[in-house]
Amino acid sequence: MSNLLRILFMGSAELACPSLEALRGTPDFKIVGVVTQPERPRGRSLRRAPCPVCAHVAQLGIPVLMPEKVNTAASVAAVRELQPEIIAVVAYGQILKREILSLPPLGCVNLHTSLLPAYRGAAPIQWAIAAGEQVTGVTTMFMNEGMDAGDIIFQEQEPIRDEDNAATLHDRLAHRGAALLRRTLQAVRAGTAPRQPQDETAVTFAPRLRKYDGRLAWRRCRWMARARWLRPDATPCAC
Repeated sequence: MSNLLRILFMGSAELACPSLEALRGTPDFKIVGVVTQPERPRGRSLRRAPCPVCAHVAQLGIPVLMPEKVNTAASVAAVRELQPEIIAVVAYGQILKREILSLPPLGCVNLHTSLLPAYRGAAPIQWAIAAGEQVTGVTTMFMNEGMDAGDIIFQEQEPIRDEDNAATLHDRLAHRGAALLRRTLQAVRAGTAPRQPQDETAVTFAPRLRKYDGRLAWRRCRWMARARWLRPDATPCAC
């Protein structure tokens, strides 16, 4: 193994940017490439624009791959050419199959913004708030072909404050997760990273949000029930 740990970073969302910077700033790490999502229509105008990670690395001089489908033979070959010793994944947006997972000798490590096995899936921050949780956190794990189902390496808790929304909690977890990911890669390289299988009986899910999930039942809200245009027999909510 060389003096510098050769890391391929895979990420797309804003959540991944602090992690990329944390790894870039570690003296014994080398980012050999970044795999991210291609430009897609964004915003109300639906103009094609790069994802946050792609925009972030544009001026860094790091090789960037933007495959439409990361598990194709061409994408696997491009990743192999970069010769990563480990792959670090944060909010990438595509599921990795065995061809990618088996490439780096030290494996693939993922950062997830929940205390797994709770809230596996695309929107753990939003669903933890919606469920009224008082504590959430960040988890690093060795990846397998399941969705957020790999063996846990490290976890750290983060309280959910009364004034939190998805944006404020996202930012704290992004920075806490970045430090945890750096610690995780150091432990994996040293051969000291623990492996804790997830308790499959405690699994909950955090699927991608739909427009329907934002609908509010105003007739069940105690505050709104005071309004004269609502039925006086409306069942109040707990807010």
